Amino acid sequence: MADSLLVPAPFDGFGLPLDLDGSEGRNRAVGRPAQIAATTDLQAIQAWLARFVDTKTTFSNYRKEAERLYLWAVFQLGKPISSLTHEDFLVYQRFLLDPQPREKWVAGGGKKHPRGDERWRPFYGPLSVASQRQAMIILNVMFAWLVEAGYLAGNPLSLSRHRARRAKPRITRYLDPDLWQEVKAYIEGMPKETDRERAHYFRVRWLFTLLYLGGLRISEVGENTMGSFFCRRDKDSEERWWLEVLGKGDKERLVPATNEMMVELARYRREMGLPPYPTPNEETPLALPIGKSREPLTRAALHSIVKKVFDGAADRLRQRGDEYVVRANLLERASAHWLRHTAGSHMADQQIDLRLVRDNLGHESLSTTSQYLHVDDDRRHKETEQKHRIGW
Repeated sequence: MADSLLVPAPFDGFGLPLDLDGSEGRNRAVGRPAQIAATTDLQAIQAWLARFVDTKTTFSNYRKEAERLYLWAVFQLGKPISSLTHEDFLVYQRFLLDPQPREKWVAGGGKKHPRGDERWRPFYGPLSVASQRQAMIILNVMFAWLVEAGYLAGNPLSLSRHRARRAKPRITRYLDPDLWQEVKAYIEGMPKETDRERAHYFRVRWLFTLLYLGGLRISEVGENTMGSFFCRRDKDSEERWWLEVLGKGDKERLVPATNEMMVELARYRREMGLPPYPTPNEETPLALPIGKSREPLTRAALHSIVKKVFDGAADRLRQRGDEYVVRANLLERASAHWLRHTAGSHMADQQIDLRLVRDNLGHESLSTTSQYLHVDDDRRHKETEQKHRIGW
């Protein structure tokens, strides 16, 4: 079987012989009732993945790691995952660090292709040590569930040595104030001569405002709408705008929509031919394609917009001379999530109460005891308004 397919393909709809589909896997549970109806490895994996289908990012990440292991086991080892041993996983861990043969496992140019495209591959390049560790954590979760469901007799990954991950002493993937100024200056210098250039400029400006002032994840920009903005009066009868965000793990949080954010929102909406402020339950996405479409931008499209800005700002910085190359290289590595870290770091630098930062970013807790802390929402809005500014 390993030689019958030159390159692995997505495992949707696979049909395999009995010795590879897992129906006779050596690690199959025997003599105890199963809690799922699966008779093959693919069916068992799909039963596990079905639990995450409503959480797009989690589902995508979990399917990616399960699919990589499944394809590697079948097309590299010639055995089903329900026959994998502890020793097999040691080999797989090394494989993740350098998938070979490259033409079989790695997409050309490290680019992501649609699942139905013949250029699709399970990998985009070697995995970093951190990514390899994360892959094994996800697979350990899957195998533990398959054991609990009565499909597998044991979890070969439970024999692995799991090192407790030490929390990093500080966030390193963020932009210091000087680099952040470089990014804003680059955005302000974007061309605005044509209608399309203006539309692109105002979209970029609004997107970076949202990611920085709101501390949103890129997935949250794509999955929430402008109808999530709402206004209410505080105890001093002052009107305050808020953005209700449905975020990671389907958890909701309220993000202070400061005056700066609402000014930028109104400016962006006017450029898009919309009234300055959204109506309740309005379905307009937080960021829109250029043109008349009102469909939400994909996560990949949002990432691409942000990366092009960082790349452009880095090139602009590099042109100043050799002494700027190191900082330009750092800026070139930045991604949308760096803006979230930047927002948190800058809020902390401005001495905003860390409990407010926690609530603004939707973190679980500051420490074990922080779950007992409560901060008044109006004070959170006021302090965020005063101390966390974009300053276009």
